[in-house]
Amino acid sequence: MGQEELMNTAEDVADQFLRVTKQYLPHLARLCLISTFLEDGIRMWFQWHEQRDYIEATWSCGYFLATCFVLLNLVGQLGGCVLILSRNFVQYACFGLFGIIALQTVAYSILWDLKFLMRNLALGGGLLLLLAESRSEGKSMFAGVPSMGESSPKQYMQLGGRVLLVLMFMTLLHFDSNFFSILQNMVGTALIILVAIGFKTKLAALTLVIWLLAINIYFNAFWTVPAYKPMHDFLKYDFFQTTSVIGGLLLVVALGPGGVSMDEKKKEW
Repeated sequence: MGQEELMNTAEDVADQFLRVTKQYLPHLARLCLISTFLEDGIRMWFQWHEQRDYIEATWSCGYFLATCFVLLNLVGQLGGCVLILSRNFVQYACFGLFGIIALQTVAYSILWDLKFLMRNLALGGGLLLLLAESRSEGKSMFAGVPSMGESSPKQYMQLGGRVLLVLMFMTLLHFDSNFFSILQNMVGTALIILVAIGFKTKLAALTLVIWLLAINIYFNAFWTVPAYKPMHDFLKYDFFQTTSVIGGLLLVVALGPGGVSMDEKKKEW
């Protein structure tokens, strides 16, 4: 079987998967995407005192401001998740969660940790895709008639979301000299480039979902570490952040790459 035939077979399998899961995939994608906010909001409730004391000690901001920070994180994240899952005021919920990401990036000094900063940006990319999905399809005056000019803000959001999602995979590259690491880096890099430029997008994104899911379960198995150990919380945080990026990729699979992509341009050739 030649390379082109193999690619066509893989695309057929991906299309068959999409046909079977068409009804459920967007819902699963949204649930995965908001999972890290849901987990963090619940953690704020159960670790209220620890979080408040950490912020108060780190920033010397006093009891009241530290309490406001924890409360804002709790209400903002859980409220945003409820709105997104119920499909109400989704755009406002996305903007609120963007604000939470920015606030936590500064408050927890993530800005100076390149790995965590890239993962937060990837999480923002997932939210950008969710924001694009929430925009009503075809805001033209006449229903069913495509609007003039395909490069709408929605399509640029999809482009931005795809590019930001790529940052998650850049944190997974291993600069080792063994054969497996080199092969993983080459295949992973090829796939993330395909997603970023929007070429064979659904197949590449679906492959990345499978790859990232396997890595997440294997490396971030927080349930195997006792809850009292610091590593438990670290792995749990990593697990749900990765799950959110998987949700973003599933949105790419479900909705396609958008108008600003090679897949879309191919239709014009």
